[in-house]
Amino acid sequence: MRVLVTGASGFYGRAVAGALAARGDEVTTLQRRAVAGPFRCVRGDVTDRAVVAEAVAGHDAVVHLAARVGVVGTAAAFEDVNVGGTSVVVDAAREAGVRRFVYVSSPSVAHVGRSLVGAPAAPADPEHARGHYARTKAAGERLALAADAEGLAVVAIRPHLVWGPGDQQLIGRVVARARAGRLALIGDGAALIDTTYVDNAVDATLAALDRAEDVHGRAFVVTNGEPRPVGDVLAAICAAAGVPAPRRRVPFRVAWSGGRLVELGWELLGREDDPPMTAFLAEQLATAHWFDQRGTRAALGWAPRVSFDEGLARLAASMRG
Repeated sequence: MRVLVTGASGFYGRAVAGALAARGDEVTTLQRRAVAGPFRCVRGDVTDRAVVAEAVAGHDAVVHLAARVGVVGTAAAFEDVNVGGTSVVVDAAREAGVRRFVYVSSPSVAHVGRSLVGAPAAPADPEHARGHYARTKAAGERLALAADAEGLAVVAIRPHLVWGPGDQQLIGRVVARARAGRLALIGDGAALIDTTYVDNAVDATLAALDRAEDVHGRAFVVTNGEPRPVGDVLAAICAAAGVPAPRRRVPFRVAWSGGRLVELGWELLGREDDPPMTAFLAEQLATAHWFDQRGTRAALGWAPRVSFDEGLARLAASMRG
């Protein structure tokens, strides 16, 4: 296939583009900075209609990963990219005759603050999702799936906490905080969470692309299917990186209230650096969130090939090397 991948400068997006090219697809990437690889690279913003139209022309499929991520920034800034940019890419794909469209979403689009225990892929909920990122990704997912029609098969996948060697979004932040002595457990650290090793997320993305015409119009949560206590996950990452595991515990209510004040302060000051805590992060670290993977695996014909422990071994090896 001729596939356009947006957001390929990120850890996960770059891995998707590389895997598509490695299997013989003709790949174009669209992102704001240059990306080296065996593919055509278009530099630009997904909110720019002319650039997106140029990038998508002549392609059979689109994998849309470009998004504003993180926990800082105004609602308008997240809306511009995650909703407005998605609208631009969807419109361009429709006009260019693209036949398959994979929207890369997040389980946070259906997380309203309560624990998720063996949960299915519930409908995206822009009204009640927590934080600017989750709310705008939920709206973007709804927009993308609404474009599903004869001739344009749209699938949404929601990989949960993608990580691996080279990841700065999750691993980099955990390690940096641990080195600085600022990594703490929220609550008792016993809430079960699941994660997704990057190779498994990439495989699921390609499976969604390949099966789009059979499973279109649906959203699928993707994880390793190995829920573990959040305290154990953090300790395992720290051990692989050779940094101290968290010992300090902060009550959830204290963390949540303090995080909310920090969020307001960061937004008021226009700061873009990572705050020490946010209400969203406190909820993520204190509530269970793991998902029933049976439907995803059956529909996509996919199963994770790298276990959590094998992923940790690869992470440790990369840290040593």
